[in-house]
Amino acid sequence: MKIICIGLNYRNHADEMGWKYPAEPVVFLKPDSAILKNNKPFFLPDFSKEIHYEVEVVVKIGRLGKGISVKYASRYYDDVTLGIDITARDIQSRLSGAGYPWEISKGFDGAAPVGRFLPLSEAGDINNLDFRLDINGRTVQKSNTSDMIFSVDQIISYVSGFFTLKTGDLIFTGTPSGVGRLNINDNLVAWLGDQKVLDFVVR
Repeated sequence: MKIICIGLNYRNHADEMGWKYPAEPVVFLKPDSAILKNNKPFFLPDFSKEIHYEVEVVVKIGRLGKGISVKYASRYYDDVTLGIDITARDIQSRLSGAGYPWEISKGFDGAAPVGRFLPLSEAGDINNLDFRLDINGRTVQKSNTSDMIFSVDQIISYVSGFFTLKTGDLIFTGTPSGVGRLNINDNLVAWLGDQKVLDFVVR
């Protein structure tokens, strides 16, 4: 399985950073070794001094597909959750500033905590989902999927033109405003609507 991630996909995040909206989805990948499941703790790595959190809506691909049209994209996923795109921001800044690929800043072990999946029939309309991230009891990110620049169906259509989507693949769909630094003993709790889907501690 693979983890497909979309960058700069929320208007409020692009606005806070002063960046132009992208003309097409910004795509990068994480290896499957980045996945962190079952609310296991995340251990701060020793190779970075600036580890950041980015909460994201995550959909799980439910069937094989390639070259999928937007019209039929909704047939390819049924389950949704929240995940954290954990980023070594200092490494990302150094590599991107030099014009080099920066996958290691987002693809290291444990850099993709994933919550409990909910069926869409329970979660609600994928284009109108409220979600938030609390750290130590304080809300640090809060948004709705209606603020996406590219919808989930548009993302699936776009990426399936390059990669064959396989059952079990995950798509991280971008983060809203409010990203920030992680510290030892932080407790991250992610809510999809009124359902707690992720709850883990930084060690």
